[in-house]
Amino acid sequence: MSNHKILTIDNLSLQEFDSEAELIPLLTPEDEEEMNNEELPLSLPILPLRNTVLFPGVVIPISAGRDKSIKLINDANAGGKIIGVVSQINEEDEDPSKDDIHKIGTVARILRVLKMPDGNVTVILQGKKRFEIDQVVSEEPYLTATIKEVEEKRPEENDSEFTAILDSVKELAIQIIKESPNIPSEATFAIKNIESQSFLINFVSSNMNLSVKEKQDLLSINGLKERALETLRYMNVELQKLELKNDIQSKVRFDLDQQQREYFLHQQMKTIQEELGGVSQEEEMDEMGLKAKTKKWDEKTQKHFEKELSKMRRMNPQSPDFGIQRNYLELFLELPWGEYSKDKFDLKFAQKILDKDHFGLEEVKKRMIEHLAVLKLRNDMKSPIICLTGPPGVGKTSIGRSVAEALGREYVRISLGGLRDEAEIRGHRKTYIGAMPGRIIQSLKKAGTSNPVFILDEIDKLSSGNSGDPSSALLEVLDPEQNNAFYDNFLEMGYDLSKVMFIATSNNMSAIQPALRDRMEVIKMSGYTIEEKVEIAKRHLFPKQLEAHGLTSKDLTIGKKQLEKIVEGYTRESGVRNLETKIAQVIRNAAKAVAMEEEYNKKVTDEDIVTVLGVPRLERDKYENNDVAGVVTGLAWTSVGGDILFIESLISEGKGALTITGNLGNVMKESATIALEYIKANAKKLGLGVELFQKYNIHLHVPEGATPKDGPSAGIAMLTSLVSLLTQKKVKKSLAMTGEITLRGKVLPVGGIKEKILAAKRAGIKEIILCHENKSDIDEIKAEYLEGLTFHYVKEMSEVLALALTDQNAKNAKTLK
Repeated sequence: MSNHKILTIDNLSLQEFDSEAELIPLLTPEDEEEMNNEELPLSLPILPLRNTVLFPGVVIPISAGRDKSIKLINDANAGGKIIGVVSQINEEDEDPSKDDIHKIGTVARILRVLKMPDGNVTVILQGKKRFEIDQVVSEEPYLTATIKEVEEKRPEENDSEFTAILDSVKELAIQIIKESPNIPSEATFAIKNIESQSFLINFVSSNMNLSVKEKQDLLSINGLKERALETLRYMNVELQKLELKNDIQSKVRFDLDQQQREYFLHQQMKTIQEELGGVSQEEEMDEMGLKAKTKKWDEKTQKHFEKELSKMRRMNPQSPDFGIQRNYLELFLELPWGEYSKDKFDLKFAQKILDKDHFGLEEVKKRMIEHLAVLKLRNDMKSPIICLTGPPGVGKTSIGRSVAEALGREYVRISLGGLRDEAEIRGHRKTYIGAMPGRIIQSLKKAGTSNPVFILDEIDKLSSGNSGDPSSALLEVLDPEQNNAFYDNFLEMGYDLSKVMFIATSNNMSAIQPALRDRMEVIKMSGYTIEEKVEIAKRHLFPKQLEAHGLTSKDLTIGKKQLEKIVEGYTRESGVRNLETKIAQVIRNAAKAVAMEEEYNKKVTDEDIVTVLGVPRLERDKYENNDVAGVVTGLAWTSVGGDILFIESLISEGKGALTITGNLGNVMKESATIALEYIKANAKKLGLGVELFQKYNIHLHVPEGATPKDGPSAGIAMLTSLVSLLTQKKVKKSLAMTGEITLRGKVLPVGGIKEKILAAKRAGIKEIILCHENKSDIDEIKAEYLEGLTFHYVKEMSEVLALALTDQNAKNAKTLK
């Protein structure tokens, strides 16, 4: 059996029929009887078919391309629509004559003629009766012949053998349809519904996969029973061929496993990529190999890369590991192995860059110039690990950018604040899904050189979590003796960080673990003086904010006096961030006036500042008078710089209780207790009666109770406050002090001296009492910061009292008995 399509006479094959295109009216016995009773004409135009045979009752579509065939069809269609159809002996003949065609054919009726766009004609024919050519009458314009009917011998009506043959034909036809993949299953329905015996034989014969000669032989058999037997024989052969073919296919068929399926899909993808102009995986790996030859690798790294590339070549491109391996090798190729930028050794130029970008910060700039000088002389010095520590806003991070510019190196910065995963530093093992190298390696890849200036911002803000301790991972990074082979978990190899210039920044060195702190050279950056802030604002902040707000110096200017007013009245910080915010606020007011075309002062006045920023709110840190007993000015260090601290004490009748308030920490409370115990132990020396401590309660308070305060540096201030209270003597005017005390009355040194000195100067203090060991800290401060201040260095508490207390009674002094 075969799958039918519309055929051409020149190249006709029933095996190519399309079932949807085929017109198959099923012939009933009544139709067959009517057809058999039709009289044949004496002569008919003869249509030669190239490679098929038409059987009685069967309908087939044919496409005619030869001129003779087209004319024959058109003439017949216009006339009686009856033609004779015979098959050619040799299908290669383009113009067959009477000797080139079979004598037995089928009378056909034209059901429909369709003209095709290409000029061909499609005709649908239905076979009627068999005929034999008697004599050819003419060959032009097409063959015409006289014909005679070929009688068909039919079996008896009750012939059981013939009935069995027909049943076998139907059964075999259904089996062939099931076995053949090319015949639609709907053909089974057609076979089952054929009632006519002769039409069943003719229909099956017409649709079998036979040669033209074999079909012509079937058509030539006069006896219907013999034709049925011959058809059955052919069907058996065809069924056996189909079963054998299917059996062979089932034996050689194999199921593709997932990997093979993916391989074929990959091959298709590869072809598609190449068609689209993409790069195949093989080309990509070849490119990696070529790129590797240009890298400045040592032998160990080269061998490792080649090994990993070879592993990638063996991988299935569709496996997840292939993508991981490609990312790994791409990182290898993108890292700047042995690539170094050339350092600039123009020290005068470097000094200019640092001075231009930062006002003040002399110690930091001096250290950077020293490093450049040594690097210039040796040219192979390992880069030091520098840690800039100081309050926020003093320029720690921006120093790194200036150093990079001065050195001519790339600038890289990573923020470590809140980092709690060790893998952020060391990376993940590449076997994990979504694995990445650590931030150190990622930043080097971004920089493109192996000797950038690398800023580790907020190193004191690192925190430990469930994923390890990042600060411990930094130990190897920041050790000059170890970081020449820094191991990243993703890279799986050591990477040389010894030429990287690491600059860490922190606000509080005590928050950094000791082992990490020990690996860094600490440079302290203290807060700016008022004069420095005014200069920074004039040179950097004001021009920067003017540009940011779309204005120029022609639109707005500001004087030093007004900048100083903003610094003193509206900012309270060591750095200049808040100052920049206030300046931006003033500029925005002018920008609004320009945009709305309103009148405004192009030179900022004091009144403008008050109008825009409001009344100054930070006058509280000014020195207060010394009229009342028990009020002493102390000096404190805070995270935003230095500050002055007022110690107040009050005495009332009671039973000798000591009350301490002001949100103080344990250390500060202990200082107050030590001070009172020292006074009790030395009451006679101080001219105090022992009964005072039993008859009166003492309350010591540090204002600003909402702000937590702690540390031992207010010890001498507390002791002075209590002695002033108990003696009701005034404390010396414009005096501040800082220092720790012991029970023996010793004065110990404290930290944060520069910040405290700057705070004292801002508050209008004239004299400062310090421990004698803090003299070295004062010597390191620039002389211009110390102008107008007098320092008293003490060892004993008695010296503090001698300097701080006057002989004058305090205002409204109480008489204590």
